[in-house]
Amino acid sequence: MVAVAPILMALIMVFAAPQDARAEVTAFKQAVAEAASRDDVLSEFYRANNYQGIWTSASDEDRKRRQALMQAINNSTAHGLPIERYGAEALMAQMKAARTPRDLGKVEVAMSRTFLRLARDMQTGMLTPSKIDKDLVRDVPLREPTSYLVNFAKSDPRGFFRALPPKSAEYARLMKEKTRLELQMSAGGWGGTVPATTLAPGATGAAVVALRNRLTAMGYLKRSATNVYDTPLQQAVQEFQAAHGLVADGTAGASTITEINKGPEDRLAMIMVAMERERWMNMPLGKRHIKVNLADFSTRIYDDGQVTFETRAVVGKNTDKRRSPEFSDEMDYMEINPVWNVPRSIAVGEYLPQMQRNRNAVSHLKLYNARGQQVSRANVNFSAYTARTFPFNLKQPPSNSNALGLVKFMFPNRYNIYLHDTPAKNLFSREVRAYSHGCIRLADPFEFAYALLAKQEVDPKTFFHTILDSKRQTRVDLDKKVPVHIMYRTAFTSAKGHTQYRPDIYGRDGRIWDALREAGVSLTAQQG
Repeated sequence: MVAVAPILMALIMVFAAPQDARAEVTAFKQAVAEAASRDDVLSEFYRANNYQGIWTSASDEDRKRRQALMQAINNSTAHGLPIERYGAEALMAQMKAARTPRDLGKVEVAMSRTFLRLARDMQTGMLTPSKIDKDLVRDVPLREPTSYLVNFAKSDPRGFFRALPPKSAEYARLMKEKTRLELQMSAGGWGGTVPATTLAPGATGAAVVALRNRLTAMGYLKRSATNVYDTPLQQAVQEFQAAHGLVADGTAGASTITEINKGPEDRLAMIMVAMERERWMNMPLGKRHIKVNLADFSTRIYDDGQVTFETRAVVGKNTDKRRSPEFSDEMDYMEINPVWNVPRSIAVGEYLPQMQRNRNAVSHLKLYNARGQQVSRANVNFSAYTARTFPFNLKQPPSNSNALGLVKFMFPNRYNIYLHDTPAKNLFSREVRAYSHGCIRLADPFEFAYALLAKQEVDPKTFFHTILDSKRQTRVDLDKKVPVHIMYRTAFTSAKGHTQYRPDIYGRDGRIWDALREAGVSLTAQQG
């Protein structure tokens, strides 16, 4: 950590030194111009500012800016950012060594360079998502770099830094959980691991005691001295299972004990990744919006920050080209009794080989030529075509067995991802629900439709079913577009209850954590 008070005293001594006016001002500006010339952003800012400084004079304004920068660097660790990344010690050494106007000009630009890196990291994250994973296609709401300096020069310095990080309740709770876990690490963690593979209600012995002690340390159970797997312990196990995306049956099976035996450092890494992800989405999400959490297999509607509807989801299978991507868009409409236009990759990759073996395979799919005319299979020699030359489109008419079910929810995007019903209802009872080609299947699509239509229809249920009963493909536009945010959070919070943790099914958060560590982030026990 940088000791702020001694630094400020040194700054006052250096920058308050008397200077010979015109020549020294010219030398200062020349040094600023030279030092900034290597960076287009800094060069643009200082050129527009007539190469005047905002950090290095003896004025009260510059002093406050220096102080706010150093304090923000000190506080960077609270946001999971590595203080070493901002080179505060080297910057201070350069400040203390400054003796001439040229020296001060170089210090001026060095402080702005440090400021820009810190401001961007705090507001929109350290990493570029698309460089970590090809399916991380989220557009981070990056600000114009020059605007940071322009606005900072006109703002209250401390208030400017306070306004940079996300203001969401989620980010605040993640910060709180980060501190809690760091304190837990400094206190020795959660004690010994559970030496068993399976424990069930009624069991006794040392392993039960270890299970009880660990859940007590985690905050799921009140302290007691019994060695019996009793009802309170069973309830604590269920509570833990629910908070970790496990089937909450109250029996500590292999997967449950594996999760229980993970240490606070494992959870802290997940929290740090979640904080970086939250910075990537530091933007207005919408008064009403939809969040799909791929890692949680869930879809929720939020109104004014509160969950007003939620349902289970099936997401893309964990294989190349099927994993659901992460991005944000706006939902425009729903389609009731949809026709499934089979994506070409599926048509030629999965169905063409079947039809080459048996022309009547996948008979629920109809063939259409480029003019949109239906073609009889009897007139097609499927073996004459390859995946590249196959000239037909495959479609499935509306029906209960349609691959999209009876309703789909559209937010047109270049990834061809949308939310929809499905006839495969059995998949929603599974713990891990990654089976689709990338789109998001909903367990309760009708209820999801009612919730969306409630904003524009007096009786949304009757409205929906009148169209559904017609069995005709019908588009229903939403009066107001609804932002959709497809996310991937292995750690997330709620206003009440325990922080939630989920398996990293796609391995994305592991790759993000590796990138954060490479950038200097580390796990540190906090002395409390």
